[in-house]
Amino acid sequence: MSRAALLVLADGRFPAGGHAHSGGAEEAVGAGRIRDAADLGAFCRGRLHTAGLVAAALAAAAADGTDPLALDEAADARTPSPALRTAARRLGRQLMRAARAAWPDPALDALAAARPRGAHQPVVLGLAARAAGLTPLDAAHAAAYESVSGPATATVRLLSLDPFDATAVLARLAPELDQVAARAAEAARRCAAAGPEALPAASAPLLETGAEAHAARPVRLFAS
Repeated sequence: MSRAALLVLADGRFPAGGHAHSGGAEEAVGAGRIRDAADLGAFCRGRLHTAGLVAAALAAAAADGTDPLALDEAADARTPSPALRTAARRLGRQLMRAARAAWPDPALDALAAARPRGAHQPVVLGLAARAAGLTPLDAAHAAAYESVSGPATATVRLLSLDPFDATAVLARLAPELDQVAARAAEAARRCAAAGPEALPAASAPLLETGAEAHAARPVRLFAS
């Protein structure tokens, strides 16, 4: 196992397309729900324990060897918003390209062939982690971190927020990131015996409705 591979996979400069997405932050800024670093912290905490937990569990289960097609269907069922499903598949397609270049693996090839328009991003992330020799817990950490680092980075651009303040938000969330990753890895272990129904299905209605409103906007800085 290479811990360096985890750093590569979680690096914001990894060419997986995440820089074009705000994780719901753009809509939240437009609606006045994020105005400063304190609001960003509350937004990221809520996202981490809902969408972040679901993504981390899907990634951990994929890294643990659960059928990725079954996980992709489970991801669909846990994503009511069509706009978010579209974004997740676009991100999955871009991540697949980067992962296959970095860590060539038959499982990635098989999923790419089965889902040519893109599988859900957390499922691809889990397979990429497995191909890189990482553990399900590593995959969960990468997914959980991504669920908050994307909105934090986007908010710096959207509000001209001080990058030091945005980084402090992420640093203060570190213990909760660890907790969410551990919960996700445990859910993945249950999934191996009980199937995808054992995975979390935490909901975040404001993220879902916000994604639909954001998708209808004629002018926007981020794709989602």
